Amino acid sequence: MSRLIAALLVLFALPASAKAPKLTLFISVDAMGSDLLLRNRPRLTGGLGRLLSTGAYYPYARYAYAEARTAPGHATLATGANPWRHGIVDNDIYDRASGQAVQVYTDPTHPVLNAETPPGSDTSPVNLMAETLADRLRVSTQGRGKVVALSYKSRAAIPLAGRQGQAWWFDEAAGRMVTSTWYAKQEPAWMQAFNARKLPDAAFSKTWELLRPRAEYVGEDDRQMEPEAYGMGRVFPHALKGGLQAPGPASYRAFAVSGYSHDLLVQAAKAALEGEGLGQDDVPDLLAVSFSGTDAVFHAFGPYSWEMQDTMLRLDQAMGELIAAAERAAGGKANLVIMLSADHGGAEIPEAWAQAGMPAARLNPVEAAKGLAQELKAKFGVDVTVKLLELDVHLGGKALESGQLDAVAVRRAAAAWLAKQPYTVWAVAKDDLSTAQDPDGLLAAMRRGYYPARSGDVVFMAKPFQVVSDYPRGTNHGTPYSYDTQVPVVFAGRGVKPGLYLEEINPVDVAPTLSALLEMGMPASAEGKPRAEALTGAR
Repeated sequence: MSRLIAALLVLFALPASAKAPKLTLFISVDAMGSDLLLRNRPRLTGGLGRLLSTGAYYPYARYAYAEARTAPGHATLATGANPWRHGIVDNDIYDRASGQAVQVYTDPTHPVLNAETPPGSDTSPVNLMAETLADRLRVSTQGRGKVVALSYKSRAAIPLAGRQGQAWWFDEAAGRMVTSTWYAKQEPAWMQAFNARKLPDAAFSKTWELLRPRAEYVGEDDRQMEPEAYGMGRVFPHALKGGLQAPGPASYRAFAVSGYSHDLLVQAAKAALEGEGLGQDDVPDLLAVSFSGTDAVFHAFGPYSWEMQDTMLRLDQAMGELIAAAERAAGGKANLVIMLSADHGGAEIPEAWAQAGMPAARLNPVEAAKGLAQELKAKFGVDVTVKLLELDVHLGGKALESGQLDAVAVRRAAAAWLAKQPYTVWAVAKDDLSTAQDPDGLLAAMRRGYYPARSGDVVFMAKPFQVVSDYPRGTNHGTPYSYDTQVPVVFAGRGVKPGLYLEEINPVDVAPTLSALLEMGMPASAEGKPRAEALTGAR
């Protein structure tokens, strides 16, 4: 009898049987750096504001690699790994066979389904070298758990869906959501019905108006360094016709830049929730939504613009509708986990920084490449082709490819010239990347982002406030400085301990933490760890 009592005591002391949340809502907001969110937070009273107040909120997560951009950011959030493991080093990579830049998820064997496929465009996860959270969920549930990823950008949807989920993105030529033959052989009925609503066409006659009274916006609406792109003009209200007489690619692009773009993704998410029956049983499902409109506004108007302030207010509203729909699908908050983060932050428009007294400038990679090519010809007596993709330098030409020139000597000469330029902190040939001294700690970040098959022959680091862009207006991102790499992370819902967590964490911790909440193993190549301090351990 005493042994039976002892056994029962041990049994009741153990945790209850594991039960994962029915639905995980994975939200990424493109270009929503920590500073942008913190500046706007006092005005966020909708879904985004409530999520910050009721979740485990880390304002200061920081990517540990150098080139902070959309494709590697989403791949890191999805895999828990840095680019040196998952292989997604940038949005575009250099294809030596063609001598052209191509998108990093390009796969000619899997074209876009039922739409034109531009050459070299993203269509499949074949270049993603690490397992994702979505893949691990599918494997862990033996294919029963469903995964749907939605974004305006293919390079965001693809890593969030992984190899085994569904990825859908907005085609600006066709004006509708599409996928590729990797993910589907035909559109499911729910996506057909959603596309038939033609929401971007319905917005053609609208204008993007301010959501709040003009007095509530900080700064000036009309800034000379902002472009007049897509026929929208620099000031509110913004036309969405794209200069067209009827809906078409230019108006679809204007719609994607506008604050209304969030609504399209929310409606698509609601269609996916219902059409796929997400959260309807005890097998965990994953819905991933990457809001890309913030990035489009950022590049065109900058992070301090009225346009960005307004798009954050509209995102706040849209996120409330999305979270409410996810709660209904899962049968209540108790069955739902939410994660919010961003793929990168972003720099102010450099001319605006310069006006404020910062040592800022626009670094034109085309002009830098010309200067380097002239230096190499003068030194070696033959032409060497130079292609700069942001901070990666790719070298080629007949003299190099035939072995006429010592490739190592050319790479080191290129690094030496770049290191002397006024916009550069340092430059290093790939031959010396693993052994070079790292007095400022930035070289370590470059190493974490370097994947030999896709990264440059030479890499360099621009000085702070140097914005790499060959376009004369707007702004960019892609450096290891805090304005580009620091992003928020929020966990909320089942098993999460709410609170403000001020320690700096790494976004590689996102996938492991969600794995812990989902009661499953981590993605295979994950480098991060579960944020135990924000987890209750309740099941």
